[in-house]
Amino acid sequence: MLPDRTGYIVWVSDLKAARSLERFGTVHYMSRKMHYVVLYMNAERAEESVRQMGKLPYVRKIERSYRNEIKTEYSKDSEDKTRFYSL
Repeated sequence: MLPDRTGYIVWVSDLKAARSLERFGTVHYMSRKMHYVVLYMNAERAEESVRQMGKLPYVRKIERSYRNEIKTEYSKDSEDKTRFYSL
């Protein structure tokens, strides 16, 4: 069974040093222009890992990703208006 995963956006000041964040979880994306790292880790160890990451000198800010809480299933309550706008 797959463990629950939690995403974090870690804002860093040094991208070269940010490569070492792989020990906390899976690095999904590193932005060179905006200096952030998208990181996924097991939810059960997330609090401890965030505490350890916050102590690193190159980490500026850590934000939790709300992607898994966003509703992705949509219902079609209104009628289709494509016929109304077509010629």
